[in-house]
Amino acid sequence: MPIVLSTDIIVYLLFLCILAFILKARKTDDKAREVWMSVKKNRLAMLSLVILSLYALIALGDSIRWQDPLLDEDNKVLLDSNGNTVYNPTALSVVDRVFSSMRTNTEKTFSAPFAKTQYVKESLETADGKLIRDYPQLKYPGTHMLGTDKVGGDVLFSSIKGIRTGVVIGTGTTLIVIPFAILFGVLAGYFGGIIDDAIQYIYTTLASIPDILLIVALMLILGQSGYQGGIIKEEDTYLGFLVINDRLFWLCVIMGITSWTGLCRLIRGETLKVRELEYVQAAKAFAVSKPLILLRHIVPNIMHLALITLVLQFSGLVLAEAILSYLGIGVGGEMGSWGNMINNARLELAREPVVWWSLLGAFVFMLLLVLPANILGDAVRDALDPKLKEGKK
Repeated sequence: MPIVLSTDIIVYLLFLCILAFILKARKTDDKAREVWMSVKKNRLAMLSLVILSLYALIALGDSIRWQDPLLDEDNKVLLDSNGNTVYNPTALSVVDRVFSSMRTNTEKTFSAPFAKTQYVKESLETADGKLIRDYPQLKYPGTHMLGTDKVGGDVLFSSIKGIRTGVVIGTGTTLIVIPFAILFGVLAGYFGGIIDDAIQYIYTTLASIPDILLIVALMLILGQSGYQGGIIKEEDTYLGFLVINDRLFWLCVIMGITSWTGLCRLIRGETLKVRELEYVQAAKAFAVSKPLILLRHIVPNIMHLALITLVLQFSGLVLAEAILSYLGIGVGGEMGSWGNMINNARLELAREPVVWWSLLGAFVFMLLLVLPANILGDAVRDALDPKLKEGKK
């Protein structure tokens, strides 16, 4: 039985956007091809693109999931009283199935990377019946590349599961920020007057409230119910397969609501400049309708600012999710998240001996997403910024 979360749709939209960019980049006279050729010359940007593509593929694999039918003692499909198939309440994704050994090969508690014994001493009985304090052997020695956590789960698998959350936060928030910022920024900059005053009042008010306080308040109102990872309840599903009320989805919505003000202000300023250019004035002289001027002349000429800002903002959104999960208002504890890993590692760093590998796993995987996103963002900015092009000429 397939299961689709509302946040899975965000990942699917991401790949549709990537496919659309690839198709546009194949046209010789398209802007997308110009951007691609510029990025292609930058080896560091290409390496970053490869890493980000790998992360995106893992996020896609973790967004395709289905429930397996339960089997009875005779290894036959279990049926309920109405003759319907009974499914496992936990839906496993492609990533869960590919890394099934990491998911299922759990230990009792902490173990260091590639260790053969447990990290914590226990009372063991020797062959002659004596009790000693020693490190017991692991059930799967030498197989945990980043060790195990407090409940014996593989840290590397937890780090991989956090990839989807990071990609969804960055992409989902972006999909909300772009329409808000472009709509209000263009309207404020082009029409001016009372429309400009009203929009400025809205985004100035939002910007004056500390983001963390606004996110906490909205999460307490909207994000306390719904799917938070793990078992999928029947009341959470719609049409038998769609889970709309997803806490991670609400987090994307709330972060989008609190993140569009800066880009809106930037687009408003650029629109004030573009509306005075000759081709816009010529369109007005020929009695072209205002909506058509906005769609054909204003929006296309401010899109480079939106793309540059949001590509560079992506890494900040990923870090914000980690901070929110660390504070306990992010995603659920059963959903993979680097913020949850950091939160759990907080107490582990205070024990003796120190358990450092959970923090290391979250840090490395977060770095491998944030740093390439920044590098690629710089390359895209260089390709789109007309001032840099004029300097090269």
